[in-house]
Amino acid sequence: MSSTAGPSTETEYERHGVADAVGVVVLGACAAWSLLTATTRAGRPEGVLLAVLAVAAGYVCGRISGALVPVAAPCAAALAGLGLALASPHAVPAPDTGSPLGRTGATAALLVLATGAACCAAWAARRSLARTALFLLAGGTVAAAAVVGSIAGVTACAGVLLCSLAAVGMRHRGLGLAGLGLVTAVVAGLALALLKGVLPAGLDASLTGLLTRHRVMLWQDALSLTESHPGLGVGPGRFGELSPTAGGTLLSDGRPHSAPLQQAAEQGLVGIGLLAAVFCWLLYVLWRSARSTPVVLTAGAALTAVAGLAALGNALSFTTVTVGAGLLAGVATARPWGDEPRYSETAAPVDSRNGRS
Repeated sequence: MSSTAGPSTETEYERHGVADAVGVVVLGACAAWSLLTATTRAGRPEGVLLAVLAVAAGYVCGRISGALVPVAAPCAAALAGLGLALASPHAVPAPDTGSPLGRTGATAALLVLATGAACCAAWAARRSLARTALFLLAGGTVAAAAVVGSIAGVTACAGVLLCSLAAVGMRHRGLGLAGLGLVTAVVAGLALALLKGVLPAGLDASLTGLLTRHRVMLWQDALSLTESHPGLGVGPGRFGELSPTAGGTLLSDGRPHSAPLQQAAEQGLVGIGLLAAVFCWLLYVLWRSARSTPVVLTAGAALTAVAGLAALGNALSFTTVTVGAGLLAGVATARPWGDEPRYSETAAPVDSRNGRS
């Protein structure tokens, strides 16, 4: 698929509708499975249900606002995310801030989503001055991540900004989105390899130092619970009760600080499969989006960065993050009522009515 065209035929629009229907099925399955495992294991499914509802609500709001005001909606989201991240530094529990990576929870994730939203707004803007200002706003979120002491946030925000700037040269969005999916798989694979002890000694020690021994011990507890209860898990919300490391930690939040491992421990292999299905659905619906390729790949990069932070921290435990992720996906898959600027490989906006810059 070229960078100058999204779904343009009736068949392609029908496929986009199918992608939305698949999303309803996947999110519904996540909610149903959490209820099933909670009933079987005496768990507490409220957190999972709230996250599913937050993603769905954010996605719907993003689709509507992105269609009506494709520049103002992501710009407002970027400012809101930046404001929340700076105004709520206490949102991340103490165990999350003890790592050399700094804040890897809500603060970092909100800054990443703000960066992605600002870049999406920039690519949707028609005036060069507005586009420049919005990219400067995105750059400001990188500086904000440094101010709050989030090394992970600085890295992730800078990566999203660079991916967004490079996206204008991508001729096939599918390859870009596939690459983003591969990055997520590599991060998850590294975490599993670390727990299994199959990494070289130097790399093992380096990763353990970055993540802290305490967090690795939480992950080991989660892996042990998964291996003991691979089918249904131990039940939603029960990790803190059954983890020796969490039980012996002062002011523990009862989470392993890794969304995939928490899902696997509390809801079994089916649960982790559903979590992966949600991410794959987001990438697929972005691929089918009618928006320009820079907007699509920017949103994909931001969601991939959030997925990476969620694999290393407790980002998805905060409703503001799940709502923001759904909102950004919705904006990037909306169909603006008016013509949207398209971009050639030289980053010059092209008038979709006459094909000229």
